[in-house]
Amino acid sequence: MRNGLINHLDLTVTNLVASTAFYDKVLGKLGYKRIGEYEGDVPCWAPSLAGSSFSIGIHQAKVTTPHNRYAAGLHHLAFHLSSRREIDNFHEFLVGERIQVLDAPAVYDYTPGYYAVFFADLDGIKLEVVYEPRFDNPIV
Repeated sequence: MRNGLINHLDLTVTNLVASTAFYDKVLGKLGYKRIGEYEGDVPCWAPSLAGSSFSIGIHQAKVTTPHNRYAAGLHHLAFHLSSRREIDNFHEFLVGERIQVLDAPAVYDYTPGYYAVFFADLDGIKLEVVYEPRFDNPIV
């Protein structure tokens, strides 16, 4: 059943070329594949999960107001990983790619065992990769 699931998420960026390269690296590392452009100039990516209809696209901004996650709009976007080691490996990837790390991998008290690293895209949009043990054995 797909009712209520998120279908797509579109972000706005100030430099479409540079941000496309950024998201190619980051989303590629997370298992997303570039699936082309829609509307002629909106690059988009989808997870390589069978049956997934979710995609992420980026649009060229028409104004240059800096992103502020405490203003109305997107605060941050988080992606799930399957272990603390995957979080640590992703952190190493971020450092190697010189991507701005906001908070190094650590345990946070959001839920038991919550382990995450926070980083920023080229426009300062906060991104996160997180491991939550509560999803190790999901109820089917």
